[in-house]
Amino acid sequence: MKAGNSSVNPKPNEISSIQSPLLPITAQDDDTDVPEEFLEYTTGGSFSGAVFNLSTSIVGAGIMALPATMKVLGLVPGILLILFVACLTEASLELLVRFTSASKMNTYGRVMRDAFARPGRILLQLCIIINNAGMMVVYMIIIGDVLSGTSSSGTHHTGLLEGWFGDHWWSARTFVLLITTIFVFTPLTCLKHIDSLRYTSALSVGLAIVFVIVTSGIAIFKLCTGTIEMPRLFPNITDLASVWHLFTSVPVIVTAYICHYNLHSIINELENSSKIQPIIRTSLGLCSIVYILTSVFAYLLFGEETQDDVLTNFDSDLGVPFSTLLNDIVRVSYVLHIMLVFPLVFFAVRVNLDGLCFPSRRHAPLADDNRRFYFFTVVMLVLVYFIAIFVPSIWDAFQITGATAAVCIAFIFPASIVLKDPHGIASKKDKILSIFMIVLAVLANAVALYSDAYAIFRKKKEA
Repeated sequence: MKAGNSSVNPKPNEISSIQSPLLPITAQDDDTDVPEEFLEYTTGGSFSGAVFNLSTSIVGAGIMALPATMKVLGLVPGILLILFVACLTEASLELLVRFTSASKMNTYGRVMRDAFARPGRILLQLCIIINNAGMMVVYMIIIGDVLSGTSSSGTHHTGLLEGWFGDHWWSARTFVLLITTIFVFTPLTCLKHIDSLRYTSALSVGLAIVFVIVTSGIAIFKLCTGTIEMPRLFPNITDLASVWHLFTSVPVIVTAYICHYNLHSIINELENSSKIQPIIRTSLGLCSIVYILTSVFAYLLFGEETQDDVLTNFDSDLGVPFSTLLNDIVRVSYVLHIMLVFPLVFFAVRVNLDGLCFPSRRHAPLADDNRRFYFFTVVMLVLVYFIAIFVPSIWDAFQITGATAAVCIAFIFPASIVLKDPHGIASKKDKILSIFMIVLAVLANAVALYSDAYAIFRKKKEA
């Protein structure tokens, strides 16, 4: 919200006097999905800080699975699908912002509550918790893969610690993730305001760009020297099962663009919340460029050997000078990026989990209640840690969250709000777009889930 030129944060009883171009506060709700301090106080967040935070919310672990979607789809359909989902995401965010303004609510959950009463808010909170918890599991899996190594289809991919120091008990996945959780994730997740993460967000975006520059540089060098084979431009379709398999890429790309859960937290901390539209477009444009470059050049490098987590491919000779050094730079830079993205995703899980357990305004704000704050922090970190130990692949996690919770948060819920149109502001074009979003999301992800189930059934039958 905009707090004028004052440098002092408003008190709760002063909120009603503040004029905001986008998100005026209403106090009529009996329950809320996030603590009050995240809703009603502005910290004068800047345009650049908001772009970095939103971009960091988008560019997470999803980028590591995008090269594998190119292997499934081929370069041309893969690039087109990335651009299409980016445009669809921009449309859904624009609709969400418009209906947020019309409803005079200041969180995604309150907008859902305004349209569908309390069940709508609860359903959204559950989806955000499921989606973000799944993403945090993916982050830990990637960190484990890169630092401790992983095995896939009988091939072992050496981790950084294993390559540097050999195979020791302290380089095992369980111990490495435990140390990372205690000494990296715990301090970062104990920050109580999202704008406090603006510097780590800027650094994480920079690290992602380093990854893209190094990967593209290696691919371009090998193209110039003629040591890269021409990749497939289109999918290899041999039977009906291969057609169904194409749809498994949709949830992965949808998940890669999810940022809706942090949108309102970023808006509420903007000095001028009317700038949110250019912030959204800038962030999506930046992330789309990063996604396309990473997907294309990583697939060029590894071709049909591209793994579900492409970082695991960077453990062998790349066929360029200083190959070992470049491998280490790529893996270290992106592991650091993942570590810095983790608290942003965790932030949304914690506030929505608290909103489910303590929905009434009679309870103190989460940041003011240390017992609740640290209880949810510790419980979520422990759960995510143990799940990450037992889930084998990021592709599996993306399929589950992307085809269920993620698609609801990104497309089905915003489109449903438009179709309900509680304030009568939706145009015919808005409603047609919303119907298209829902039908496309449901059909594509239903086919993706069917394809995954069919593949599992066929593997068991063959075994």
